[in-house]
Amino acid sequence: MVDALQMADLVTALKAAAEPTRLRILLLLSRSELSVKDLTQILGQSQPRLSRHLKLLAEAGLIERFRDGSWVFFHVSDRTAGGHLARQLLTAIEAADPVARRDRERLEALKRERELVAQAYFKTHAADWDRIRSLYVSEGAVETAMLEAMGPGPFRLFVDLGTGTGRILELFAGRYERGLGFDLNQSMLAYAEMKLAAAGYHNTEVRHGDLYDLTLQNGVADAVVMHQVLHFLADPGAAIAEAARILAPGGKLLIVDFAPHDLEFLRDEHAHKRLGIGSDTIEQWTAAAGLGLKRAELLKRGGASEGPALTVSLWLAERPRPPALQSDNRAGVTARQIEEAR
Repeated sequence: MVDALQMADLVTALKAAAEPTRLRILLLLSRSELSVKDLTQILGQSQPRLSRHLKLLAEAGLIERFRDGSWVFFHVSDRTAGGHLARQLLTAIEAADPVARRDRERLEALKRERELVAQAYFKTHAADWDRIRSLYVSEGAVETAMLEAMGPGPFRLFVDLGTGTGRILELFAGRYERGLGFDLNQSMLAYAEMKLAAAGYHNTEVRHGDLYDLTLQNGVADAVVMHQVLHFLADPGAAIAEAARILAPGGKLLIVDFAPHDLEFLRDEHAHKRLGIGSDTIEQWTAAAGLGLKRAELLKRGGASEGPALTVSLWLAERPRPPALQSDNRAGVTARQIEEAR
């Protein structure tokens, strides 16, 4: 259901979408986050003309812009009524439309170019990642614990913060209706986008995003994951507060990171701002964000080893439900009332 719009705003939004090039832009931006340069390559139109179209779409509240250094990217908005209207309008476009099909093919070609750049990036950094992974329990054990902690869902909106290669979106696929990953690294995003598409996960999307200022409305996510993200951040507590902001009542926040350690090379060589995080600190941050900490678990590397080792910590926090939602079996309360209260 589209959020309500004032009549004047609705007319403005419809006028903005009711132009062939702008409708093509909206369709492309609903599939991938793109820059003006990207759109120039796909649509074969001049940058000034496309910039003008993007300005009109943004002013009408249909799209949003995100700056990453000297680059600016655009996507259909997830936090405005105009963005929701745009997504509903786009469902009326026939998939076999020749113009839409050609644009889609050009978009896929652009994504393949990005993937080549991403592969080169990963090849360069593979040895560093392998070294770090060897210090802690296997990824398989961590992922098994994550799946068990989060539960089967289903989740309407599943958000992965610091999505990287998109592995967490892939891991939880089948448990959500829509998956959305945020990251700042363009190479990571390009790789994740191609990987998820190749695997057939068409209900996922990745985009550039500031973990301190997400482009999502309050209370829209049923599940949020922050996997090996907090130790890179200057202000992890603020990032947790932002994750809590987008959680719906009863929504779950799963945090996975390293327990406190003394491996200084991770700070010096790999930009870790924190050498692990303690459970007492996570409890303070989640409580300040209005969440209740439901679970804390340590995953240690098994077997004897003379070398250094890292312990992986897993925490599950939850946004409390209002008292009226504590039980779905209460008398006199309908499913519609429960949904409206959310």
